Amino acid sequence: MVVLALSPGLFMWTGPAQAQDHAERKVVSRVAPVYPDLAKRRHVGSVVKVVVVIRANGTVKSTKAVGGNPVFIESATDALGKWKFEAASEETTEVLQLTFEPR
Repeated sequence: MVVLALSPGLFMWTGPAQAQDHAERKVVSRVAPVYPDLAKRRHVGSVVKVVVVIRANGTVKSTKAVGGNPVFIESATDALGKWKFEAASEETTEVLQLTFEPR
């Protein structure tokens, strides 16, 4: 299972993926990461940390995994690349953490 959880008071979502973020900018729209088939079959989990650069308009400019099991990195970065954040006066960089838990 992958679960998505954000900083206290911001947002908490539980579903096929769990993620945790400590973002300063509010997340407007999220896409849950896909739990990789290989990890499902082997009942493997991981925490993936990703540096996300967010444009002033709230779209994701880039993602870069800085930790986690390689099996989960593509899924995590693909999903985070589709997230939308609130607009701001300038580009910002956030470190987000996605936790993939085996079922």
